Amino acid sequence: MNRLLARLNLDPYLLLLVATVGLASVLPARGIWAGIAGGVADAAIALLFFLHGAKLSREAILDGARAWKLHLTVACLTFVVFPALGLGVTAIPGLEPSLAIGVLFLTLLPSTVQSSIAFTAIARGNVAAAVCSASFSNLAGIFITPVLTALFITGKAQGFSTDPIISISVQLLLPFVAGHLLRPWIGGFVQRHKKVLGYTDRGSILLVVYTAFGAAVLEGLWQKVTLGELGLIATLSLAVLAAIMVIGNVMGRMLGFSHEDRVVILFCGSKKSLATGVPLAGVLFPAAQVGAIILPLMFFHQIQLMVCAVLARRLAAQGEKPEALGAKAIA
Repeated sequence: MNRLLARLNLDPYLLLLVATVGLASVLPARGIWAGIAGGVADAAIALLFFLHGAKLSREAILDGARAWKLHLTVACLTFVVFPALGLGVTAIPGLEPSLAIGVLFLTLLPSTVQSSIAFTAIARGNVAAAVCSASFSNLAGIFITPVLTALFITGKAQGFSTDPIISISVQLLLPFVAGHLLRPWIGGFVQRHKKVLGYTDRGSILLVVYTAFGAAVLEGLWQKVTLGELGLIATLSLAVLAAIMVIGNVMGRMLGFSHEDRVVILFCGSKKSLATGVPLAGVLFPAAQVGAIILPLMFFHQIQLMVCAVLARRLAAQGEKPEALGAKAIA
C-alpha cells in the first residue's frame, strides 16, 4: 500500500484528512459534543505549538541570521508575492465567497518546515539554509499571517482589529514561547521521541479539521459548494504554485544565488503550511466558516507535495538548474 501511494505521489496523511472530512460530513459533532470537541481541539493545538517551540533550537535562529539575504528572499515570496497572487486570484468571478476567502488565506500563510527541508535534501540543495529559512518563516507567520488576514480579509468587513492578534498570542504564541524556554530541560525528550510526537502533531490537525468541517456541514457547506467549484480550486492552486515557482526562479537568478541556494528558494518559497494554517484559521475565523476556508489549503497542500516530489527527484537525477526544471514541472 505504501509503495502504491509513493508511486502515485500521494501523501498517506492526505487520505486521513479526506477520511476526516468524510466523517465530519456524515457524523458532525452536535450540541454539547461540539463544545467538547472544540475544547479538546484547542488544547491539542496549544500542545502542538508548545512542541514546535521545544523543537526549535536557538542555534538554528542564530545560524539563520547569517544568511539573511536568502531568508529575506524566501520571506518576500511567502509574505509579499504570494499574497499579491492571492488578491489577483480572488478577483476572478464565480467562486463561492468562503472559498475565495480560503484561497486568499492560504496565500497569507508561512512556509512548511518538514517537507521544505526534505525536498531540499532530495534535490541536493543547501539543507542547513532550508532548516533556518523554513523555521524562520513558520515562526514569523504566527505574527505576520494574522496581520495580513486583518488587512486583506477580516478588516474589509469589520475594520482593522487587534483582537485576532491577541487571540493568536494567547492561544498559539504563548505555548510556543513556553516550549522554547523549556527546551533546555525537555529538548532531549522531544528529540528522542519525535516520531511519536509527530503523531501528536498530525492528530491535532485531524481533530481541528473534524470540528471545523463538522460546524461547516451543519451550516450547509455541501449545499453551497459544487463539484465545479472544487475543480476550480484545484486549477487555481496549480496556477498559483506554477507562478510562484517561476517568480522564485527569476528572483534567484537575478540576485545571483548559488544553485544550492536557489533550490532552497524553490522549495521553501513555494510552500504553504497546513499544520500552521488549520489552527490559525480556527482562531481567526468563525467556527462555521473554517471548514470552507481551509478547503483550498487542503487542495494546495497535496498539489504542492506532488509537484515538488517530482521536481526534487528530477533535480537529484539530472543535476539540472532549478529554473529549467521549474519550467518543465509546470509545462
